[in-house]
Amino acid sequence: MTAPAPHPRRKVLGRLSLPERNFVAEALRAETVGGVLLLIAAVTALIWANTAGGSYESVRGFHLGPGSLGLDLSLQHWAADGLLAVFFFVAGIELKRELVAGDLRDPKAAALPVVAALCGMAVPALVYLLTNLVGGGSTDGWAVPTATDIAFALAVLAVIGTSLPSALRAFLLTLAVVDDLFAILIIAVFFTSDLNFAALGGAVIGLAVFWLLLKKRVRGWYIYLPLALAIWGLMYNSGVHATIAGVAMGLMLRCHKEDDSERHSPGEHIEHLVRPLSAGLAVPLFALFSAGVSISGGALGDVFTKPETLGVVLGLVIGKAVGIFGGTWLAARFTKAELNDDLAWPDVFAVASLAGIGFTVSLLIGELAFTEDPLLTDEVKAAVLVGSLIAAVFAGTLLKVRNAKYRKLWEDEERDDDLSGVPDIYEMDDPGYHLRMAAIYEKKAAEHRRLAEVSGGEREDGNGPA
Repeated sequence: MTAPAPHPRRKVLGRLSLPERNFVAEALRAETVGGVLLLIAAVTALIWANTAGGSYESVRGFHLGPGSLGLDLSLQHWAADGLLAVFFFVAGIELKRELVAGDLRDPKAAALPVVAALCGMAVPALVYLLTNLVGGGSTDGWAVPTATDIAFALAVLAVIGTSLPSALRAFLLTLAVVDDLFAILIIAVFFTSDLNFAALGGAVIGLAVFWLLLKKRVRGWYIYLPLALAIWGLMYNSGVHATIAGVAMGLMLRCHKEDDSERHSPGEHIEHLVRPLSAGLAVPLFALFSAGVSISGGALGDVFTKPETLGVVLGLVIGKAVGIFGGTWLAARFTKAELNDDLAWPDVFAVASLAGIGFTVSLLIGELAFTEDPLLTDEVKAAVLVGSLIAAVFAGTLLKVRNAKYRKLWEDEERDDDLSGVPDIYEMDDPGYHLRMAAIYEKKAAEHRRLAEVSGGEREDGNGPA
């Protein structure tokens, strides 16, 4: 009796399906532009805070808003609690889409990025805790180095000109989505102040109404926008961090197409509209009002001498790289998966190192973890900046070494010789593709023959132009 053929081993970081590739490409274009704006905002904040006297502190400390509603906030708080709610709204939609239509819908495919992301958060937290337990520092900031900033990471890729193949880019994006989910849970569980149950109940009722309207297919931004603002205001006054309202509403949107008549699901459509606002305005403004820390005197030296700040730097640079790489290798090892033939494990390590750029959410958690100590808050922010910079330079160097290989893979993925609008690599098994290519080659050959006849350069053996 013939033994059954062995089941083919699943490829780690293999080529994406065409719909997933197109979605990732569109999402990353917006994030890359937003990342460049984020870089500009961060540099502007640093220059402003260190050259213009006290004007930076005066501007970000300026209060506005209705005090009767408990919303008389500084510009810094409006950026952290208000604008980042837009960022987490988009993160909620991304997560919902990954769960119902993306890679995370398949438990086997989801295991790799989920395990990698969890290890990529646990190891930096352990590195921070060990550094502070040994050095006698505060353990309150354990969550600061656990976050990955996808926009900043992609901005680094844009600056160094690396053409990462879509599988590595999708891996980085999925890591960041799962990372955002657990960052949201950390904020909700560990950084919730005294609860106002009346406001929290109002927020929950508002979310229920939001869900019911979506369920009943009610349309109109003029209905949802005021409701979303009311939910956000109630959530802020409840003591739960207001960004939780954003991710909750994002998770409620439908992110799958019900039939072929729908070009995009409602969630994908809204994400397409809101993502530029998030990446191009909300996150850069948050960086402008949060990243301005003093780097004069011994501030940068203190980053490597205080256990709290050293723990953040080591967590981002070493913890992230080791955690994500180790989690990926373990997940591949115990699921009997194989790495894509076109890639090598050093490629995974380079992307894992890039995930050590933990700018936006790390800054937010830094503010929440040390609210009672403004000086330490600024020092931790400086550590986030230094750690992210080191991670960016280190990962950029690793990726640059393999850039020629990545560029060839990327060009192979993008090639469309038959001008069908679909990359050739996705059409190889389609008989129509080979017919189109044969017609193209015949047309080119006929053009060569015509040019040869006109120029009089036809070779005597008739095999083409001289």
